[in-house]
Amino acid sequence: MSASWLRTLVRRYDPVVFDDPVRPLRVRLTASNEGAWDVELVDGHARIQTSRGRPHALITANSATWRAVVAEPLATLDAYLAGRLSVRHNLHVGVGFLSATSGATGPSRMRFRSVATRGARLSLVEAGEGPPVLAVHGLGATKGSFLPTVAALSTRFHAIALDLPGFGDSSKPIGAAYDAPFFANACIDLLDALELDRVHLIGNSLGGRVALEIALRHPDRVSRVALLAPALAWRRPRPWAPLLRLTRPELGLVQLAPRAIVDGIVRQVVPGAKDGWRAAGVDEFLRAYLTPAGRAAFYAAARHIYLDKPHGQDGFWPRLATLQADALFVWGQKDQLVPITFARHVADAVPHASQLELDCGHVPQIERPEQTNGAISQFFSSAARSPALVQSEREPA
Repeated sequence: MSASWLRTLVRRYDPVVFDDPVRPLRVRLTASNEGAWDVELVDGHARIQTSRGRPHALITANSATWRAVVAEPLATLDAYLAGRLSVRHNLHVGVGFLSATSGATGPSRMRFRSVATRGARLSLVEAGEGPPVLAVHGLGATKGSFLPTVAALSTRFHAIALDLPGFGDSSKPIGAAYDAPFFANACIDLLDALELDRVHLIGNSLGGRVALEIALRHPDRVSRVALLAPALAWRRPRPWAPLLRLTRPELGLVQLAPRAIVDGIVRQVVPGAKDGWRAAGVDEFLRAYLTPAGRAAFYAAARHIYLDKPHGQDGFWPRLATLQADALFVWGQKDQLVPITFARHVADAVPHASQLELDCGHVPQIERPEQTNGAISQFFSSAARSPALVQSEREPA
């Protein structure tokens, strides 16, 4: 017999919040000392089923947390962000289900949907009302990496995070360029589909490079830009560049290593990947990478990051110097992928930009959510920017 809290969740399932299921989906909910149940989502309804097979999403919490989730609509996201409730396998399905059963009302509740644009069908999560903000994830990540940011900004902004084409739950066209201009065009197509003339942009890693490309190509569509450890063109010699120029990203259509090996390597490379946010991020990466189209997109995007032309005509750094939008660069002092030494090159190219250093790695919005999201909110809310300011968590201004 199912638990009373589970029956309450299922009764208040709202398909408007989670506009996804085109096929039956199974979400498994487990509670300590009570058991596990599957909830099937199909045709706009949620039904309790006996647990069987591998679910699309696995949600785990203790009984006290589940009862708190039922009693208080805002407790769902708080429990998830605090680590008292975990979501594994498919983050989109798991968090979408939690949002649809939270009982929350009003504009601040998260809403999951897909949008047909000129070039692709893009999956997104959004919340809030006010000036629009579009968040763009990094290489191998998904919109899930911006869930805390969407929640934090929803009280003052219409916050949107998307899955770029080739990643997460968005379309994965074979043979697409998957370079910065391609992704920038996809984001502009999304803004057109949503009828948004002008937005603030947030980008992490690859998403930072994409946000800059949008701001450089379409300055009339961008208000302010927040770049979180953005992927920037390498200024040093790139020894693998000649070989990569000859290598076709379509090789990703073939899985050269068994899934178990890929899974093991990723979990060794990502510290703390066995639980919490990092574990969910690894699940999201593997969910796309272990498909042929997802691998091809990943390899193509990674290839273009490495080959991004730094100097000369149409080089990244001369173009960056023409940036018109007010920009905030957030760097991780422990970032092993985008060294903080890039900060001085940014200061030379864009002296009017603000810069913030945090005691974290490559994903500030996950590792230091309060500082990162607070800085972004303040930056987007301010009417005018002061001269460039470099701060540090260790040495506050």
